[in-house]
Amino acid sequence: MTDQTLATPAKPARAGRLPRINPVYFILAALIVAIILNNPAFMEPTGYMNFLKRAAPLAILAAGQLYVIVSGGFDLSVGSLITLVVVGSSMLSNNDPDATWWVIVVMFTIGLAVGIVNGLIVCFLKVPSLIATLGMMITLNGFAFMWSGGAPRGYLPDSFRYFGRVNIMDVPLIRMLPVALIVLVIVGGVLYWLMHRTNLGRMIHAIGDNPRAAQLAGVPVNRVRITAFVVSSLSAVIAGILLGGFAGVSTDVGTGYELQAITAAVLGGAQLLGGRGSVPAAIAGALTLMAIFTLLNFLGLPQPIRQVVQGLILITAVALAMYRRGRTGQ
Repeated sequence: MTDQTLATPAKPARAGRLPRINPVYFILAALIVAIILNNPAFMEPTGYMNFLKRAAPLAILAAGQLYVIVSGGFDLSVGSLITLVVVGSSMLSNNDPDATWWVIVVMFTIGLAVGIVNGLIVCFLKVPSLIATLGMMITLNGFAFMWSGGAPRGYLPDSFRYFGRVNIMDVPLIRMLPVALIVLVIVGGVLYWLMHRTNLGRMIHAIGDNPRAAQLAGVPVNRVRITAFVVSSLSAVIAGILLGGFAGVSTDVGTGYELQAITAAVLGGAQLLGGRGSVPAAIAGALTLMAIFTLLNFLGLPQPIRQVVQGLILITAVALAMYRRGRTGQ
């Protein structure tokens, strides 16, 4: 299939009309201003760099989750995969610095297998992605608890924790640069290129918009959907490596991240029925969600409020997307 087959003809721009900007960027800017007003120290490099360091795992996870959402599905297994990555890495490495690299390779292999299995179940057994990945979530949680005996065991060596914990100091202008932020820029750049500059991204959008029409146009629907699940799972492995370095070993380190990733993607304008989504906007959605959580912490609001706000955000964003889709007929 040629790129022209899947490309949508560009509409001529009207003279004097400003380009449309995703509202998530304005929301993020307003939240940053609110955080600064509540805590002026946030303007210091240690303030905003630590914020980006904490947000990097969620941003990567949201960008990977976007691939599945745009293709018309969900991946609820990513949070459990994060937990399995952290617990499994600690058990295998057991504070041995020489084990870091082969352990990381093993974790990526597990992530690859999880993504392929999710995709095969959805594509060939015709199980809805919500149910298939929910089952995978429960299975991976069970593996993590069996592997660890229900409690954190083993240690992550400093060489493993380097990616999520270390800051490069004495950087001109910004003074410190978290390694996690470098990872986010690299991974985000790759995911952006795949989604918006290659035929894979066009095929994912085509499948999410109309799977039957995409199939008739020659798109390998099953192969593309499996690829989307693989991308999501591999992004969860990267997020798990960063979280292991930043937060340490815990049997619930990935709990709730699957819903946070979906919320972040929806905040960035992704359509839950598939067919529309942007990697930069999904990353901005993750930063926005993290900014909301940060502001709530500065205001001294309890943890349950954070969950209520996240749920309301998801419901509101989906309702607005469905309303917009109903009005435009798209």
